[in-house]
Amino acid sequence: MSVEAPVVTQIPAIDEPSEDRALPGIRPHRRSFLDFVRQQPLGTIGFVIVVVMFVAAIFADYVAPYAPEEVDFMASPALGGGQPSAEHLLGADAFGRDILSRLIFGARTALSVGFISAFLGCSLGAVIGTISAFAGGKVDIIIQRFIDIMLSFPIIVLAIIVIAVMPKHVVLGIDINLIVAISIPFIPKVARVIRSAALTIVTLPYIDAARAAGYTSNRIVFRHILPNVVAPYLIMLTAYIGQAILLEASLSFLGLGVVEPTPSWGLMLSGVNADYYLIAPWTIIFPGLAISLAVFAFNMSGDSLRDWLDPKLKL
Repeated sequence: MSVEAPVVTQIPAIDEPSEDRALPGIRPHRRSFLDFVRQQPLGTIGFVIVVVMFVAAIFADYVAPYAPEEVDFMASPALGGGQPSAEHLLGADAFGRDILSRLIFGARTALSVGFISAFLGCSLGAVIGTISAFAGGKVDIIIQRFIDIMLSFPIIVLAIIVIAVMPKHVVLGIDINLIVAISIPFIPKVARVIRSAALTIVTLPYIDAARAAGYTSNRIVFRHILPNVVAPYLIMLTAYIGQAILLEASLSFLGLGVVEPTPSWGLMLSGVNADYYLIAPWTIIFPGLAISLAVFAFNMSGDSLRDWLDPKLKL
């Protein structure tokens, strides 16, 4: 008589935590950040520069060696002074004001105007593009024709038109119309890109299910479509902050932006400082380098963020 072997039921082993498997939400983010630093070196440099600029702008009262309006008449280039020295590391401008201090305080102006303008323009463009894709039909056609009209104007020309038409309203030395004028040219560009991304989402089954469930159009747009276009929105927001800083500097250089004595990088390139560029080149070299560095940092950050968020570009 054969004896059957007893059936042994194997109890699945409980996975014990190890160094390779950390708590959810902690190690993956750290690994992703390290991967980003390794795979996107230029983007990392750009982010570091942006962080340094934000820190300098926030703590400008403690970082800057002088007040932005403090005048040292003996350091004016008109009197043969103003060269970079121990007292003025980057020299002094035509009025004897410390250039380094005005650059640090000017970062506050550039970042505030640039971030608010880019955020306002990109947010409105994202909403308009999403509504255009969701509505379709005649609404989509009308919106796209208005966007085509706005895109036909160069950015600087459209900004100048807005500033010329709207009445001047200055708060803390910054013209509110300047922020509106910079944000408006970004709306059609963002709306066109977001519309393309939203058109793919509108055709997905869960959007049809939301319609069949009786959800309102506002809920579908703001709860189900807009959150899924965050990636291109963040990429364009990061890139357009640099363009907004450059546009603010251009308008201030033309006398249509920030007014004296508010420190502004574009304002430092114009006026009396431009008259001393031969005997005091530092008055325009360092503000120009600050603008170039800021635009480079935000552009590199935006390009690297695009490459990082796009799965097709990942190895």
